[in-house]
Amino acid sequence: MDPTETIELPKEISRCKNSLELLFKVYPQLNVPGIATDDYLRDRTILSARNDDVSLLNGLAIQNFPEKLQEYLAADKAIEDDERPEDRGNRIANENMHALDPPSLPPFKLQLKEGCPMMLLRNIQPRDGVCNGTRLKVIQFGTRVIEARILTGSHVNDRIFIPRITLEPSDSETPFKMSRRQFPVRLAFAMTINKSQEQSVKFVGIDLQNPVFSHGQLYVAMSRCTSMRRITILLPSENEEKTNNVVYPEVLL
Repeated sequence: MDPTETIELPKEISRCKNSLELLFKVYPQLNVPGIATDDYLRDRTILSARNDDVSLLNGLAIQNFPEKLQEYLAADKAIEDDERPEDRGNRIANENMHALDPPSLPPFKLQLKEGCPMMLLRNIQPRDGVCNGTRLKVIQFGTRVIEARILTGSHVNDRIFIPRITLEPSDSETPFKMSRRQFPVRLAFAMTINKSQEQSVKFVGIDLQNPVFSHGQLYVAMSRCTSMRRITILLPSENEEKTNNVVYPEVLL
């Protein structure tokens, strides 16, 4: 049985024409200095099923966000199974590693601005709320650390310092084994639907230009918002009213 069905979206849900309109419906006046208070960022997010679409949305957001751009470059290294850690070298061209952007790693070129939202990618101090999936707000930049404030969870408003660490992706994410030394964060104006589970916000944008592809994703995306009237959806065409939904009945039994 095909688990994919086409459903009509409720009329109460707002539509938009393109990614820029989606961004400014969820984050109104994003380009105005001082608008992005903690509550403003905490109450909003944009969701998409695919990591590539999330990266594009975050790139669009940081372009429109005021403040000076801060860029951090990572240090990438190839890992050979038969080598001791101290002998691991770079037998694979650096540019090939730099171009890789697996979702479990921060980007090689990390671009942030003071006041922007970001998400932690690793557990650093779980007891203090500094764990994978925590949403943060950038306070200031240092050479060796980024100072941030926690936006969500039981440690909300706590200030933390994030160091550079060495991370390795899973074997399935890259064509060869590698490590990347970088601050373990990504921009978080937008996130994948899977990353948004257990989070609840007041304003949600859902990018459905590429429809959901796994069980329950559409339900998860819709249920992140506390009111259907505060959901905005971007569909492939302005005149479309339907989208795909994926449900495996056997999972529900």
